[in-house]
Amino acid sequence: MRSVLLGGGIAAVLCVPLAISVAARASADVVITRGRPALASATESIAWAAAGVTDTASGTRWSSGASGAGTQWVRIDLGTAQEVRRVRLHWARAYAEAYRLQLSDDGASWRDLYRTSSGDGGVDDVRGLSGTGRHLRVLATRRGTPAGYSLWDVRAYGPGHAAPELEPAVTADVPPAAAGLTGATKKEIALKLVSSAENSTLEWRNQYGYIEDLDDGRGYTAGIVGFCSGTSDMLAVVTDYTRRKPDNGLAGYLPALRAVDGTDSHEGLDPGFPGAWRAAAADPVFRKVQEAARDRMYFVPAVRLAEADGLRALGQFAYYDAAVMHGVAGLREIRERVVAGQRTPVLGGDEITYLTAFLDARAAEMRTEAAHSDTSRVDTAQRALLRAGNLDLVTPFSWQVYGDTYRLPA
Repeated sequence: MRSVLLGGGIAAVLCVPLAISVAARASADVVITRGRPALASATESIAWAAAGVTDTASGTRWSSGASGAGTQWVRIDLGTAQEVRRVRLHWARAYAEAYRLQLSDDGASWRDLYRTSSGDGGVDDVRGLSGTGRHLRVLATRRGTPAGYSLWDVRAYGPGHAAPELEPAVTADVPPAAAGLTGATKKEIALKLVSSAENSTLEWRNQYGYIEDLDDGRGYTAGIVGFCSGTSDMLAVVTDYTRRKPDNGLAGYLPALRAVDGTDSHEGLDPGFPGAWRAAAADPVFRKVQEAARDRMYFVPAVRLAEADGLRALGQFAYYDAAVMHGVAGLREIRERVVAGQRTPVLGGDEITYLTAFLDARAAEMRTEAAHSDTSRVDTAQRALLRAGNLDLVTPFSWQVYGDTYRLPA
C-alpha cells in the first residue's frame, strides 16, 4: 500500500513525493462514496461497470477494457457538496501510471485535488486532501499496462454524514456525458461552438445564406462553415448542388468559380453571385448539400483523426475547428508539429498535456495570417474548456469568442 500525506493545497500536491508512510487522518471521517451512483467513460462489459467502485461487494470492479486507451475516467455523484479529505484507490491489474483526482460542483467544470505521474498500481491511499464538491472523478491519463484501467474500489472520506446507499443502475453503455462528437447531441454542441466563431451566433442553421469577403485572401466566404471561393470547397458545394438540381440559380457561376479557385478574385462572380447564394439558401436541397459537404470535407475526417489519437469530445472539436479554418491538410500539418514533441493519448500521452500543445500550435498557426490573428476562438473558448477539465463537452458551460460571451445550458 502506498500512503501519501498532503498539505497546503494543490501547490503541495504537485511536489510531494509518492512513497511516504504516514498516520491516518481523523478517525471521525466517514466513507462518502459508498453506494453512490457512478458513471464511466468506457466499460469493458456489463460485468465490470462503473458501479463496481462504490458498491459493497468484494468481487466487483470497473474496467475500461483494452479498447479504453488514452484518457478514461470514473466519476461518483456524492449527492450533495461534500468535503473530501482522503481518497483510497484499489487498482486491479490494469492501473493508471498517471491520474488525477478531481472535484466538480456541476459535473462539467473540474478542478484538480491531486495528481501524479508515477503510479504503480495496488492501493493508493491519498490523505491530507482539502476540497469540496458534489462530484468526484478519477481521471486516468496514462496507462500502466496495455489492458486499459480497472479499479476495485474508490473510497472517499470526509467529515460529513455518509449518504444513503442507492441501487445503482448497472450498465455497460457509455453515458451521454462521455459520448464523442459522432453522437447527435455532442455534434450539435460542436456545430454551435464553430458557429459562434464563424458566424457570431449559435444558430448555425440560420447561416446557409451568409456570404461576404473577409479580406483574408480566400475570396468569398459563405455558408454554414465558411466555404470559400478561393479554396475549392465553395466550388465543390455548387458543383454538387448542380448535380442534384441542375436548374438552380448558382449553376451559371460554375465557370467563374473554376476560374477563381485558388485566388481571391471575384471576376465573373460580381455583382450577382452573392444574391444568388442567398436566394439558394431557401432551397432545402442546397441546405442538405452544405451539410453533406461540411461533414464530408471537415467534420468526419477531423473526428476520425481525433478518435485515432485517443482524444475525447473536446479534442475532437479542437481538430474539427482547426479543419474548418485551415483545411484537413492544415490540421494534419499542425498535428505533425505537435506529435514531434508530444505523445498522443492513444500512445500513452497525457491528454491534457497533448491538447495544450495542440492549441499552442494552432494559435501560432493562426497568428501567421493577419485575418486570423485574433486567437480568441482558441484562447477564450477551447483553452477555457480544457482548463475546466471539460474533456467531454458536458453542459452547462460558457465561452467567449471575439469579445462575445456564449452559453449552453444543461
